[in-house]
Amino acid sequence: MIRDDMEEREEERQERPLKNKRSQKKRPKRRRRRRNPQAIPILIAMLLIVIVGGVLIGKMLYDKYSPSKELADTKEYFQLTDDQEIAILCDDELLEDKGRLIDGRVYLNVETVYQHLNPRFYWDAAENMYLYALPTELVSTGVGSNEYTISKAKQTEDYVILRADGEHAFVALDFVNKYTNFTYEYWEDPNHVQIVSEFGNKDVVTAQKKAQVRYQAGIKSPILTTADKGSTMYVLEEDEEIGEWTKVLTKDGYIGYVRNKQISAVTQETVQEPEFSEPVYTNISKDYTINLAWHQVTNPDANETIYKVLADAKGLTTISPTWFFLSSDDGSIESLASQDYVNHCHQNGVEVWGLVEDIKYKDTIKDYEIFSKTSSRQRLVSNLIAQAIQYDLDGINLDMEFIKEDSARAYLEFVRELSIMCRLNGIVLSVDNYVPAPHNLCYNRTEQGAVADYVIIMGYDETPSNSEVAGSVASLGFVEKGIQDTLTEVPKEKVINAMPFYTRFWKTDENGEVTFETLGMNGADAKAANNQVEPVWDETTQQYYIEFEYEGSIYQMWMEEERSIEEKLKLVKKYELAGTASWKLGLERAGIWDIILKYVN
Repeated sequence: MIRDDMEEREEERQERPLKNKRSQKKRPKRRRRRRNPQAIPILIAMLLIVIVGGVLIGKMLYDKYSPSKELADTKEYFQLTDDQEIAILCDDELLEDKGRLIDGRVYLNVETVYQHLNPRFYWDAAENMYLYALPTELVSTGVGSNEYTISKAKQTEDYVILRADGEHAFVALDFVNKYTNFTYEYWEDPNHVQIVSEFGNKDVVTAQKKAQVRYQAGIKSPILTTADKGSTMYVLEEDEEIGEWTKVLTKDGYIGYVRNKQISAVTQETVQEPEFSEPVYTNISKDYTINLAWHQVTNPDANETIYKVLADAKGLTTISPTWFFLSSDDGSIESLASQDYVNHCHQNGVEVWGLVEDIKYKDTIKDYEIFSKTSSRQRLVSNLIAQAIQYDLDGINLDMEFIKEDSARAYLEFVRELSIMCRLNGIVLSVDNYVPAPHNLCYNRTEQGAVADYVIIMGYDETPSNSEVAGSVASLGFVEKGIQDTLTEVPKEKVINAMPFYTRFWKTDENGEVTFETLGMNGADAKAANNQVEPVWDETTQQYYIEFEYEGSIYQMWMEEERSIEEKLKLVKKYELAGTASWKLGLERAGIWDIILKYVN
């Protein structure tokens, strides 16, 4: 038993040697770390730097990516300089022009009305009158008055219609609205008015929540206005370049940009047109193809040639004698009208449209002075109508060839006012025009076509008398383009195309100087025969052409005769025009009338 105990202890001792050796290893003494009192402030400072840096970075990120809450200066946006100015939005355009807000009423500059709302209003700055030509009545008012006249009958408004401010005149928008189809709404602080003249379906977006409309496409751009949830805005522009933004016009009159995530997809909204009756400018329209020719009359004795003229011409429906000449800046005219002439034409079934022109006294009269002043313009209208009534004329033909940009607006007002009196008296009004070109766009054939009965294209003088190079008077391509361009402005049933009965025989000397001689058809034939030159048909111009050299000079002529005239007449049929005209009687050959009759009957 004792032995057994001893053996057990010995066994236990032998089993522990490694453990005991490990445990008997001498452990190193742990050194006690001494704290550095200077390290704590450094750690705190570093921590503060990290915190401040984080805050600054966070602020930078917030400033960069968060929308600005800055409100735009709306007076500056509308560029208003005083409390009386009012900004103008016309449909989807913010105009540079400014109006006036006076006594709670909107006034627009008369030029703004002309350019953007209704060009039929006419401002006479010389006599301080504002006019509007209705189909059978002339509306007029003066500065500082609440009265206006319609056909000399006085009407009254409860506001001053026209105000003057230095060199500028301002008309009440309500007065313009009486004769123009638009609606408007205005707001104060800041003053701005929104005019709507385009109606029907328009693209809109709806605010899904309160949506900021910003000045430019960017979250940092100032806010112009806020669209309430559910409100609609007109879409002006969806542009890939502005990405997540859409350009809109708000219902309170601001043009700006809204983020796409704040709005719905594009839908449509109908802008209702107000009840408004557009004036109807009725016209006289003949139920036959017009065959007109001009008869140049330069003195009273020349009227006697009408007997021979009508005897030679076949199928003429209308004759236009050059009878009336603008002779003074006050609207006076010189007249060569003859009752016997008219009577003879009527007896032969031919209408007489007396021509009035600004050519004879072009060196002494000024078209601007005649047409820009209401007194001289209306005197001219009265003089012409008096002549038409006295001599029983069927029509008046306007041939104003020196209208420039400065007088064009006044000339059109003259055409309107003359059309009123012609309409009331059953007199045909026709207006002569050059072939459309950039330098004569001021003639405004569109407006002529609205108020006049016929618009006549003077389809000649392709190479004018002052040209430095020789050329055709009326090549077929030139004539056709003139018709095509005119038809973009004037209805075909009002268009008459005029042909030349003349040509020019050109001489270009060895120094390059160009001169010419004007010839009728028989004269052109004689010129070719006398010089022993055989005319050759030119497919490009669709005219017979001659060219020869003599004593160092080159002579050229593009001829008008039966074949070239017929090619021009084919265009009347092709484009279904109202008729043809010819300048001038006496230069044609007898066979021409048979050719014309093929196309006007």
